[in-house]
Amino acid sequence: MKALNQILDNARRDPKRIVLCESEDERVLRAAAKAAKAGIARVMLVGGEKTVAAAAREHGVDVSAIEVVDPATSPLTESLAQALHALREKKGMTREQAETSVREPLCFAHMLVREGHADGSVAGAVNTTADVVRNAIQTLGLAPGYSLVSSFFLMMLCQPFHQPKGGVIFADCGLMVDPDADQLSQIALAAADSAETLLDEAPRVAMLSFSTSGSAQHDHVDRVRDAARAVKQQRPELAIDEDVQLDAAIVPDIAAKKLPDSRVKGQANVLVFPNLNAGNIGYKMAERIGGADAIGPLLQGLNKPANDLSRGCSVDDIYHVIAVTSVQAQASDKRAGAKG
Repeated sequence: MKALNQILDNARRDPKRIVLCESEDERVLRAAAKAAKAGIARVMLVGGEKTVAAAAREHGVDVSAIEVVDPATSPLTESLAQALHALREKKGMTREQAETSVREPLCFAHMLVREGHADGSVAGAVNTTADVVRNAIQTLGLAPGYSLVSSFFLMMLCQPFHQPKGGVIFADCGLMVDPDADQLSQIALAAADSAETLLDEAPRVAMLSFSTSGSAQHDHVDRVRDAARAVKQQRPELAIDEDVQLDAAIVPDIAAKKLPDSRVKGQANVLVFPNLNAGNIGYKMAERIGGADAIGPLLQGLNKPANDLSRGCSVDDIYHVIAVTSVQAQASDKRAGAKG
């Protein structure tokens, strides 16, 4: 898996502080230990020191190299509660509510990221996606220029029979049920950034539809086309096909016939699905029938890196998401440095 190995190598070059809050889960402990040993991140676990130590002993996991931060005793808790209260006071949160909320591991982890004590967060092995995303939005906020958080899967097409080969971004396959044209354009822009960060190559975006270049007329096609044109207005340098069927998006010979003026030329590395029905079916079909490996769901559009996990995730799933989050944090640092 060349693309995945590249992500792991990039994570090792500048390992970031990644915090995990579900520290009593065996999979999380094993993934944290594996990540720390491999050097892809400087891992932090949120939880009681005695509780984490007991869970580690029970499962035979060595966490001696991992920092454990206990919200009940940490010297950071008071300042994090103050920051949370200041952030949410206008939404009606009292100081007492902030002090209670910040002691919850998920909120504590996200506030560590917000206040710069960690660079990214990974959760969702125990917490629901709704809870992870809601808390991330409330604490970390949205990235400049975005009004929504969306998700993507990094699909690894590495088997001998795969065409194309390599990593491909599938978005949105987990959050936005029926995005309008503006929301779809934001998903496409965020997915292009995700491709650039994780694939180390220029994004080539296909706005998927049942139509190619106006071959069918329907409101659903208009929405996809309008979204693509909004993307072009914001980033005219980006290679993007408007309404395009999947075969023309990924097969150069078909693209040459159907879209002779395309800048993507049937070599899309970002597939933007028109709605969640299509996206969820598409990634699962690629995974279960097509033999692709799916990493995710991953989040995009947040002000700082935070990622979700499936509650059915494996140790390797968590390990790979830690690596992705570390690389996202590297990119976040670069953007902050460029602005500074």
